[in-house]
Amino acid sequence: MRCIAALLLILVFVAGPTYSEPRPLPLANVYQEGANLTDYWVSEKLDGVRAYWDVEKLWSRGGHVYQSPEWFTEDFPVHPLDGELWMGRGQFAELSGIVRMARPDDGKWRQVAFHVFDLPAADVPFFKRYERLKQLVQASESSYLKLVEQRPISGHGALITELNRIVAAGGEGLMLKRKASLYLAGRSDDLLKVKTFQDAEAVVVEHIEGQGKYEGLLGSLLVELPDGRRFRIGSGFTDEERANPPQPGQQITFKHHGYTATGLPRFASFLRIRPDEPEAASQQ
Repeated sequence: MRCIAALLLILVFVAGPTYSEPRPLPLANVYQEGANLTDYWVSEKLDGVRAYWDVEKLWSRGGHVYQSPEWFTEDFPVHPLDGELWMGRGQFAELSGIVRMARPDDGKWRQVAFHVFDLPAADVPFFKRYERLKQLVQASESSYLKLVEQRPISGHGALITELNRIVAAGGEGLMLKRKASLYLAGRSDDLLKVKTFQDAEAVVVEHIEGQGKYEGLLGSLLVELPDGRRFRIGSGFTDEERANPPQPGQQITFKHHGYTATGLPRFASFLRIRPDEPEAASQQ
């Protein structure tokens, strides 16, 4: 037992920590018509997983290390970066499985890239941070580091036209970033998401067994919102997800279309499990 304990201590010392308190990151509010769009730049909302490069490791929003191969990050800049691990539109489920593996699969990670959209730097407005970010990406020799294009938008009509184009092509939506904003943690109107639906997060409380064609499978999830209120989600699941549903305690993302008179999400539908927790180390 002493030998095992000593070995574990050595591994922690060599590899460094694989979990820390969740890193405070800028988070988005939902776009509402009427915002002054001349203050913003627009980009595609990537259907990937948030990642923060601290010049040594890639961290998830929840404070876990993504176990990427060494070659994946070897040519990344010696500067913190904020972005999204992404494989392309409609590939979220496969991507989530890849980045959560305790032992990285080289072949699968070669399909992934780190798409950066911000440069953590105090007291520097975004338009200046973005110029520096461009320079760092251009100077890097990594083929796994990509820049998320930010560009002006003329008005609400043009924004909705672009949103419909992206969604028709299989994308998730758009992001708006205030050009003069500072890099500050928490939700604010400095960052806005533009989608054809709203999304939110909840924690799984219980499985409700299905009936009829779903007998023996998941029928719905009882979930709990951050304010403690509970409701059921019964749609949006694939047959595989009904056979292997999210477990109690896991956090999920769901989509909805506004709220009921009682304030609960209307027409809630399952989207995905939040991929912050890596697979168990025993799967090495």
